[in-house]
Amino acid sequence: MSSIAHIRTEYSRATLDISEVHQNPIEQFALWFNEALAAQVPEPTAMHLCTVNESGRPSGRMVLLKGVENSRFVFYTNYQSRKGRDLDENPACALTFFWPELERQVRIEGLAKRVSVEQSDAYFQSRPRSSQVGAWSSPQSTIIENRFILEERMQAIEKRFEAQDPLPRPHQWGGYEVDPTLMEFWQGRPNRLHDRILYLKMDNQWTISRLAP
Repeated sequence: MSSIAHIRTEYSRATLDISEVHQNPIEQFALWFNEALAAQVPEPTAMHLCTVNESGRPSGRMVLLKGVENSRFVFYTNYQSRKGRDLDENPACALTFFWPELERQVRIEGLAKRVSVEQSDAYFQSRPRSSQVGAWSSPQSTIIENRFILEERMQAIEKRFEAQDPLPRPHQWGGYEVDPTLMEFWQGRPNRLHDRILYLKMDNQWTISRLAP
């Protein structure tokens, strides 16, 4: 473990200048996201979601982006999970994308709210059947004695819905959309003098600034 402090990576793939970015950060995100897709980076939709409960205790985990709709970032989860409970108590949250192959990071801060029942239904029923069964089977974030419990629940759900395809959406499962108020684009540069472009939304307008690394 003593060698960790000596790990170094020098970044030099690209630059990011305030004169080159889109005036709208959603358009800038779309540009970078499409470049991540084209570069075939692993799990380009993976994003770190940080939530804070009503007591001020933070919690982070990886989730998958499922769309950018009406300038909001959409993901799906179990509403009874810790992140679901946190967001219902305190909608303020943060998302982080990291694409190391492109030496890029995007940070997003904003407020989350549940998407419509119709949108959650439509997405749930577009998922593979095995994922639908899994959503019904898992009491997400609760303590369980062993994996056998999950397998038993899965078999019971398969039997319960054997004549149905797709399955109905469980009431405890659905989507959230994050309305961003801050977005930061980070491009790795040599000597740790990274490029950082910050967008802040004030009075429904975006301002753009450069941050020191």
